[in-house]
Amino acid sequence: MTITQVRLTMAQAVARFLTRQMTVIDGEKLPIFGGVFAIFGHGNVAGLGEALHGVRAEITTYRAQNEQGMANAAVAFAKASFRRRFMACTTSIGPGAMNMVTSAAMAHANRLPVLLLPGDVFANRLPDPVLQQVEDFGDGTVSATDCFKPVSRYFDRITRPEQIVPALRRAMQVLTDPAECGPVTLALCQDVQAEAFDYPQSFFDERVWTPRRARPDEDELAPAVSALKAAKRPIVIAGGGVLYSQATDALKTFAETHGIPVAETHGGKSSLAHSHPLNMGAVGVTGSSASNALAAEADLVLAVGTRLADFTTGSWALFQGEGVRLVGLNVQAFDAGKHEALPLVADARVGIEALRAALGSYRTDAAWTDKAKAGKAEWMAASEAAIAPTNAVLPSDAEVIGAIHRARNGPDTVLVCAAGGLPGELHKLWQAEAPGGYHMEYGFSTMGYEIAGGLGVKLARPDADVVVMVGDGSYMMLNSEIYSAVMIGAKLTIVLLDNGGYACINRLQMATGGANFNNMLTDAHHVDLPKIDFAAHASAMGAVTRKVASIAELERALAETKSETRPVLIAIDTDHLATTEAGGHWWDVAVPEVSAREQVLEARRGYEKARTAQRLG
Repeated sequence: MTITQVRLTMAQAVARFLTRQMTVIDGEKLPIFGGVFAIFGHGNVAGLGEALHGVRAEITTYRAQNEQGMANAAVAFAKASFRRRFMACTTSIGPGAMNMVTSAAMAHANRLPVLLLPGDVFANRLPDPVLQQVEDFGDGTVSATDCFKPVSRYFDRITRPEQIVPALRRAMQVLTDPAECGPVTLALCQDVQAEAFDYPQSFFDERVWTPRRARPDEDELAPAVSALKAAKRPIVIAGGGVLYSQATDALKTFAETHGIPVAETHGGKSSLAHSHPLNMGAVGVTGSSASNALAAEADLVLAVGTRLADFTTGSWALFQGEGVRLVGLNVQAFDAGKHEALPLVADARVGIEALRAALGSYRTDAAWTDKAKAGKAEWMAASEAAIAPTNAVLPSDAEVIGAIHRARNGPDTVLVCAAGGLPGELHKLWQAEAPGGYHMEYGFSTMGYEIAGGLGVKLARPDADVVVMVGDGSYMMLNSEIYSAVMIGAKLTIVLLDNGGYACINRLQMATGGANFNNMLTDAHHVDLPKIDFAAHASAMGAVTRKVASIAELERALAETKSETRPVLIAIDTDHLATTEAGGHWWDVAVPEVSAREQVLEARRGYEKARTAQRLG
């Protein structure tokens, strides 16, 4: 049998392969790669740069301003696409590659797919050491790209052109596997990128990738069903896996059929419409009083598609019900069995449907459901009070959230945020009605994600009204992708809350007995403290900007700029101490045992008392 071959450089083979990978969403066949972000350098411009130019009519290459920013945007694209589509990113060797390591760790923590293609050293080693090459005195195989190994689901270094064939096939398996899903790094030696090889034509055949939906094992399903039937006070904790599995309708039907209240993690928020009477809202450290009261009393917790991180479990001190059991419904066995949970390894949608069928007519006690609904009513009153405008000189974050909610929260709105104090307020207070309407990067809590993340969301959902909330600290860390958004006409509305520093950590510092030190700008070592004009800064990059002085002005600016086609930034000064006191739960942050400050010692005593509630399993 004659095998048809095509002679290409390794880089050209990569580029052509990317264009041939497809998926089907709502009956429409689409390229699974939404594009390639690239910053070229000597380690990739001659190889992959030339190759991407050759396929520019088939896949778009986006020029970014910062390697971490572009990789953040790529990760956000995958999250906004519910992991059905993703992007690739390419850099040169050295600092360009290293700038993507944080993004790789973020994608790894959040179980999100992204293909990272950093350039690497010469495989032939003839010109060693090349510009930007690190050298290990005792190991000639070490490269800077080794840093990607612990934060990649799959890593490979391509030192011969034919190696790209099994490497790309393995990459696609990982990127599309619901259980293994995460970042893939293929480090491309720069000389090998330019080497030619006779590749089999079949390697470039079109391939359609669809989600694998694992069914539960009967030996795991039966005990999970028995535990649920025996429960008097069950709750569901919905994680991001509900969204990625497109299980939102199944969750709604399950909750309604069995009368079980639902609480949401950061990743799972918007799994159930906020207005649904059985949606108790956020759970855990940044949870609502409704969710946390039920979680503390529950005798069974059905954790669906969540990795049960400490913010969800209140550092494993939240679940205090007598004899409480966990059932872990998760596509990844590692997550399903955490803390002695009854594991139910399955796709979230298939697993929920299997549980509902097996439970039959089971319905939890009406008193428990009624208690949940009453708790939600109380929480909603507290929530509405928190977001209501006041006459304060400096508004709270909650008041800003209220203004955005009134002016812009619609069925097509996607609220994007990441680190600092805003995630806690948004988790409690943002009212998301449609799946994906709440886009929070809190698995890795990456400062600087917000604006780049908003760009990625807009690329994934071009018809969405993307609203980014960002603090001054995160803005200062990474704002360059405003210019990228301007370049490609991606409309974002960025609301910048200027509270004069790292206010969230300042409050944590105070809560653990520490002195105000090095978080707020005024408390940091300084000679001068110039007032930053964030509106002018964003305007210089081409954004439409406003500086507002009140909640009323903010609402007007949000309404007036909704029809703008360019990125918009609206800056407002806020109170760095004001937070929503309702809801919430203890979080394990270690306090020093010994200190010269009495405030620290007092905080330590409170810390030791709180730790007695933690589970160990």
